[in-house]
Amino acid sequence: MGSKLNLAELIKEYESYKALGLKLDMSRGKPAPEQLGLSDDVLGALKTSADCFASDGTDCRNYGGLNGISEARRLFAQMLEVPEECVIIGGNSSLNMMFDTALRAYTHGVKKGAKPWSKYDKVTFLCPAPGYDRHFAITEYLGINMIAIPMTDEGPDMDVVESYVKNDETVKGFWCVPRYSNPTGITYSDRVVKRLAALKPKADDFRVFWDDAYAVHTLEDKRTKLLNVLEEAKKHGNEDLFYVFTSTSKITFAGAGIAALACSPNNVAAVLDSLKWQTIGYDKLNQLRHAKVFPNMEAIETHMKKHAALIRPKFEAVLKAFSEKLTGLAEVEWTKPTGGYFISLDVPTGCAKRVVMMAKEAGVTLTPAGATYPYGKDPVDRNIRIAPTYPSLAELEKALDVLCCCVKIVVAEKQ
Repeated sequence: MGSKLNLAELIKEYESYKALGLKLDMSRGKPAPEQLGLSDDVLGALKTSADCFASDGTDCRNYGGLNGISEARRLFAQMLEVPEECVIIGGNSSLNMMFDTALRAYTHGVKKGAKPWSKYDKVTFLCPAPGYDRHFAITEYLGINMIAIPMTDEGPDMDVVESYVKNDETVKGFWCVPRYSNPTGITYSDRVVKRLAALKPKADDFRVFWDDAYAVHTLEDKRTKLLNVLEEAKKHGNEDLFYVFTSTSKITFAGAGIAALACSPNNVAAVLDSLKWQTIGYDKLNQLRHAKVFPNMEAIETHMKKHAALIRPKFEAVLKAFSEKLTGLAEVEWTKPTGGYFISLDVPTGCAKRVVMMAKEAGVTLTPAGATYPYGKDPVDRNIRIAPTYPSLAELEKALDVLCCCVKIVVAEKQ
């Protein structure tokens, strides 16, 4: 691991950072203000009442249109490579659509006549870990048992997944972030997607929640290709097993975008049958605003290159700092994503909570240690999710100085 670290010098450095009175927040994957500013055209896309009509004549100011306007469904159909009739447009949040989908299954079953999950003695979700903390929060809120599934360089460990799904009837759900996964940045390999598509669950009401949140969020010239899970599943008669979610939350406005659910015709019918009791229709004016500014995937891809130009230097700054300051340290590893919003950092066993606490005391707020595991409990206390997008580059570089110093201190204490 190279020369031995000088703990006394590192503590002196750390105290100097504390004296600066920093207040830097890297806790969530939020777009920076400059990224939000890229979408100002959306705000002015509708200027008069004459602009408020969809291409089929629908008055988007009025009630109706439970599954969304055609222009919006067509855009998401292109993004997710599915037929337009398989898309339902929601409100501003795909997380909300995921919550609603899980809740409907919990209270009324996955389809008409199905047993509600709440009526079972035990319901279990499989949770790739490290993974997305808000997925785990939904599951825990509903009182659903969670089992952590190890992640590999290709995605979730499919031997473990298949064993649970095939043999355990309590397993009803599986969370996935298949492209630029949160927080590792991994995109599921073709082999993993094919095995997921071919699952033979013991429970006939098993569902995969396929959160393609970063479908177009590449840091490179082209986004990483992800095999179409609905097409693959259809080959095995498994099309009904998958709910595919995405949104424009990190394409346009994080709090005022539009979300979408893509699924089989059977699932579309079941979702709409339940959704009619919840709403008469989501915000069609916002759907129309987005569709006018982004009429096709080419417009989306051009727009996302502007996002990449803003955030790529931040990812490069993190990787540069880690490479220069942490290379060779025992048990310290990190991912090098080509898209998405996060970098996953592993520190020595038993030290993640301490690193996060020390960073906070020096004015740098990170995602809580353990958040990337079910119940907030990392069994080896190693993983820290790094969210570099929101701070300015100058703020990020200061935060990285603090973080790397904290990591060095815990390594030195173990020498």
